[in-house]
Amino acid sequence: VDRYYDDGTVIKQQTKRNRTTNLITGRAGMDWYANKANTFTVSGFYSREGILDRGDEPFFNQNLDTRLRLWQFLEDEVKTTITAYGNWRHQFAQPGRMLNFNFNYTFHREDEQYYFTNIYPSYTGLDSFILISDEHVGDATLDYVQPLKHGRIEAGGKFRRREIPINMRFIPGLNSPLDSNAGGYAKYNETVSALYLTYVYESNKFEVEAGLRGEYANIRYDVNPNHNTYKSDGYDYLQPFPNLRLTYKLNNRNRISFFFTRRVDRPNEVDIRIFPKYDDAEIIKVGNPSLQPQYVISLEAGYKTSWDKGYLYTAVYHKIIDGTITRIASTTPGSYLIYNVFQNAGRSFNSGVEIVFAQKLNDHVRFDLNLLGYKNVIEAFSVVNLYPTPQLYNAQKQEIYSGNVKLNGYLNLPKGIEAQLTAIYLAPDIIPQGRIGDRFSIDAGLKKSIQKGKGELFVNATDIANTLRIKQEIQGDGFRFVSNDYYETQVFRVGWNYKF
Repeated sequence: VDRYYDDGTVIKQQTKRNRTTNLITGRAGMDWYANKANTFTVSGFYSREGILDRGDEPFFNQNLDTRLRLWQFLEDEVKTTITAYGNWRHQFAQPGRMLNFNFNYTFHREDEQYYFTNIYPSYTGLDSFILISDEHVGDATLDYVQPLKHGRIEAGGKFRRREIPINMRFIPGLNSPLDSNAGGYAKYNETVSALYLTYVYESNKFEVEAGLRGEYANIRYDVNPNHNTYKSDGYDYLQPFPNLRLTYKLNNRNRISFFFTRRVDRPNEVDIRIFPKYDDAEIIKVGNPSLQPQYVISLEAGYKTSWDKGYLYTAVYHKIIDGTITRIASTTPGSYLIYNVFQNAGRSFNSGVEIVFAQKLNDHVRFDLNLLGYKNVIEAFSVVNLYPTPQLYNAQKQEIYSGNVKLNGYLNLPKGIEAQLTAIYLAPDIIPQGRIGDRFSIDAGLKKSIQKGKGELFVNATDIANTLRIKQEIQGDGFRFVSNDYYETQVFRVGWNYKF
């Protein structure tokens, strides 16, 4: 990451992480066929994941001839998950008529410890923090299907109760950069109730799927009164979420379709978490308990024509996003630290054209090509980052024409060998407060069936050329920074599967 400030200061940094993960899982279940009409299922799942993540983050001046600081960390985390699941399915005498009830309980614990070494030319500080998070989630769903002469009616409901109490303790060392007054206790509370009704009609010429889900959600985030910035907050809503699919069949090979949906994307608990995250010491990520959901309306009209060995699908679409969830970067006067805080960035639009072409050339070769071109618009917006002190950010309207291309090739080779090659290109795009560069990757794989179909040998590789690098440029008030993220995209795998 290269950071440039309006006063002429340039700071260059690089973060290297080396993670070791050990995972143990176990599961068991039982099905009981009580009679022809009733089936019961119970199952359980246990998982324990141990993570050791070692990181080094040096900071240099513009010429890379002076190291300003070295930040090192060790993350020692244990994640424990226990899940209990129960299901009752009742089949009525009428074919297709069914009642289904599910209940699922999940307990998930995060036991996380970070140890930091803060190395300056004149001193070395040792800091740490401890976080305990116990998540309890209960989900109950009821679904009913009533068949009709030309379709069916689906109805049901869902109830969710979720609690996540969290306790964060900062342990500062010499000249500590940790904000020890931003820790303490917090609790996430979520209650969601929903009812839905869907009508499906099918005939030789028409297909209709029309549904409506009514959802009530109450989210509350309780913050301890000693936190230096945030107060308890939350939101609730009672909203309708319709969906519609219309298909007209011109003949057996040609059809026209129209789609409409409205959905809600609620913030994740980590998006509103009040504790600063220090795996990056100078671009610090913080949640926002005042974060609201984003609502998405999608419309699409498409035409599909098919022939004996392939098809062509073309579509136009438009998306409207209200309350776009994103991170906004800001600084405080007299400091070079950057704080990345989750915010609702107002309204954005995405309108485009999609073309999908698939063709089987012969018994050994087939491919499909996906082309997408679109216009991305982010309207002007204003937000206030409260942490660590209130900072107003005003963004101008952004827009860009962009797109992507994806090509898949499939080969059936002699001796039961199958091969696949995938190439993807994504053009430059905009994000709130900045831009993201173009990306390209090639994936490939081979597999061979052995042991009379019970076994399979495989070898595959993702991002073979190691080109899937995410380059972003963020423009803030008084600064900008350019980052290149080298995620673990280049992976080579060799394995064997066997089915008992």
